[in-house]
Amino acid sequence: MTVLDHRHHTAVPGWLPGATAPRTDPSPLLPDSAPVRVLGTPALEKHDPALLRELYRRLVVGRRYNQQATTLTKQGRLAVYPASTGQEACQVAAALVLGERDWLFPSYRDTLAVVSRGVDPLEALTLLRGNAHTGYDPRAGRTAPLCTPLATQAPHAVGLAHAARLSGDPVVALALLGDGGTSEGDFHEALNFAAVLRAPVVFLVQNNGYAISVPLSAQSAAPTLAHKAVGYGMPGRLVDGNDAPAVHAVLTEAVERARTGGGPTLVEALTYRAEAHTNADDATRYRTEAEVAAWREHDPILLMERALRGLGLLDDALVREAADEAETLAARMRAEFHADPELDPMSLFAHVYAEPTPQLREQAARLAEELAAEAEVRHS
Repeated sequence: MTVLDHRHHTAVPGWLPGATAPRTDPSPLLPDSAPVRVLGTPALEKHDPALLRELYRRLVVGRRYNQQATTLTKQGRLAVYPASTGQEACQVAAALVLGERDWLFPSYRDTLAVVSRGVDPLEALTLLRGNAHTGYDPRAGRTAPLCTPLATQAPHAVGLAHAARLSGDPVVALALLGDGGTSEGDFHEALNFAAVLRAPVVFLVQNNGYAISVPLSAQSAAPTLAHKAVGYGMPGRLVDGNDAPAVHAVLTEAVERARTGGGPTLVEALTYRAEAHTNADDATRYRTEAEVAAWREHDPILLMERALRGLGLLDDALVREAADEAETLAARMRAEFHADPELDPMSLFAHVYAEPTPQLREQAARLAEELAAEAEVRHS
């Protein structure tokens, strides 16, 4: 059996047999006609109250994490910080749906998902501090390094997932991307390979409306980004990215489908970046305050608070508990980031290649000579 005929294909009426005929009925792959929502719908009452409270707690802690990291950047303690403020529902849900042995493949904006996965904040932000290629052991937390080039983590996720499938390891990989990443060739290659190989991987596209300053309308003419899934032969799902229970439910279903041999899923979460692209960006040049204000009314924490209080699942004690946990995290971040780290410049060359290239060895030798000369001057 070849790669091209390893799955069942339904004959489409009206087409003659041959290579040019449609190989599957596309209708089951089409995304939802409207974004999936749970908050404010009868579906909310079917969700586990403990899960809803946990999502609320993580949203509150995550928002404070974003705020503190942004402040540290303004103080010069971080070189850059791409905040996920406003996108916390996607971040915390992505971390929660994964099993202990599953893998997360984040982009540069997904440090909150990394922290929610259990990585220490100081380690998660090391790259953005400019101190190392990555600050944590990817294997320990089964979390790939933050990926700054757009979408290059997506093929990595597919490769790992396919390798796990071949070895009989029930591992699922979850790749996080932004809407801008869907315009990259790596996105196309990843989805094409994932579908053909039926790799157990889920792609979560956090569509916040802008690739830096480029609006989605200037990137794609597709009805939704989720519709792109159909062209690759995988299901597309569309979800309200600020509705934490909805994101959790859609991702849970996609992860379970991947784990049980159903193949990949593309999930588009409609959300909004409440802050600028980074501290180097002036968002007022390409979006209005009215637009930002409208989205603040659809803030993920605000939506959760309203819904949970309506069900009697949120009281002042839980609000204080979440706020206190958030402040404890912020205080620890301030204390740790205000301490100057001791860095070894030669570590720049570690963990780049398994076998250093001649060019890399030459650069390392040159740096070692410069450091030795500086040390000699200091001690003369």
